Amino acid sequence: MASSQDERPKRYAHHYGLEGEPRVIVLGCGFGGLHFIRAFRGQAQVGLIDKQNHHAFQPLLYQVAMAGLSVPDVAVPIRSIVRGRMNVMTVMEEVRSIDLDRRVVTLQESSVSYTHLVIGLGGQTSYFGNEDWPKHALGLKTVQDALDIRRRVLTSFERAETEADRDEAGRLTTICVIGGGPTGVELAGTMAELGKKVFRKDFRKIEVDRVRVVLVQGADRVLPTYPDRLCEAGKRQLEELGVEVMLNTRAESIEDGRVVLDSGEVIEARNILWGGGVVASPVTRSLGVELDGRGRIKVLPDCSIPGYPEAFAIGDIAYLVDAKGQEVPGVAQGAIQMGGHVAKIVNAELRDGGTATPPDERPAFSYWDKGDMATIGRHKAVAWAFKKFQFTGFVAWIMWAVVHLLFLAGFRSKVATMVQWIWAYVLFRPGARIIFSPLKREVLEPAPQKGEAATETQPEPAAEPAGA
Repeated sequence: MASSQDERPKRYAHHYGLEGEPRVIVLGCGFGGLHFIRAFRGQAQVGLIDKQNHHAFQPLLYQVAMAGLSVPDVAVPIRSIVRGRMNVMTVMEEVRSIDLDRRVVTLQESSVSYTHLVIGLGGQTSYFGNEDWPKHALGLKTVQDALDIRRRVLTSFERAETEADRDEAGRLTTICVIGGGPTGVELAGTMAELGKKVFRKDFRKIEVDRVRVVLVQGADRVLPTYPDRLCEAGKRQLEELGVEVMLNTRAESIEDGRVVLDSGEVIEARNILWGGGVVASPVTRSLGVELDGRGRIKVLPDCSIPGYPEAFAIGDIAYLVDAKGQEVPGVAQGAIQMGGHVAKIVNAELRDGGTATPPDERPAFSYWDKGDMATIGRHKAVAWAFKKFQFTGFVAWIMWAVVHLLFLAGFRSKVATMVQWIWAYVLFRPGARIIFSPLKREVLEPAPQKGEAATETQPEPAAEPAGA
């Protein structure tokens, strides 16, 4: 006899080892979810649910994409992070929907109930409603995205080495980056160094002087949230690396191997990278609460969801104006601080018996803005520390490297990344230029019963080679 819908959450909670109460469910092991777990000390069962089995250090994904670092340098298994936390159960499943009224999270294969909920599912790449663009312009939000970019770029240059058609070779060695925020600037700068300096020694026939990196930015400056001086410094450093910076320019359409600009100009490029907008996880649409224009949950000053004091949203998935009246930006520091703030609230409430305190009686979140940094290339960067001090060039690059090493999750990651950076800096030789083939998935079917004919399972076809 099948279980009823009301019985399913309890049954699956028991399956995960989460049968006790209070039960805290954390969705997503990004910066917000990870730092909630680290700061949480309450007596409760904790379920940490993520569709990946690792925490990825997103600020360094572009280094993986551009072959500067390997995946283990920027990603740590979630189970390794929580190994010493015996009350934390890790579940690798994708969240499908959340029923705030019933306090149930529906996963891909199951469901689980909660007494407290922390939503830290983050965001995903936004192409502003252009459904065909993701096929041609690769975004950068996950480890898989970074590997896809690396494979496409490296494969394109390998093909260019033996391409007889000079025009096609030019298309294969042209990289168009759309978006002039930190991600776009970092991709463009590092790609220019890779294509114009590192590949100069690796390839024999490619005309390195014809390697073209174009950065298309809709605003009148790159890094538009930074002070004018740093914006100008960022643009100048990009141009010193050979990047063509196109300001006040937007992509009108993106097709296979070409970008049509609003000026009518066409950029022929086999490598189109997207550094544009971000929207919240689509799971927010299942909540039935007020969202902003980017799909983020409009939370109260304590980070809770209006009408549901036991449920919180943190990081990129939350829209919050803090106690000082400033909107909390969708950056790692914001998510880290929100995760710690919510952990303090839940810790206190569990000590007092587990009853949720009215949101207006809780401390309001206050964001401490420690500044912004963006690296552009080897000893090229800009840094805005505590919104007071501005640095450029080598000093900013050293600051950026130190800060990012400190925030890497695992000791192995810190040591390996430091060694890789020193190696690349001294010898100018990034060491992760390996092309990985697309993952081939095989569907496993039950063995045929006696008397049934066996059927052959066909694997999914591999993706087309980069630039095809």
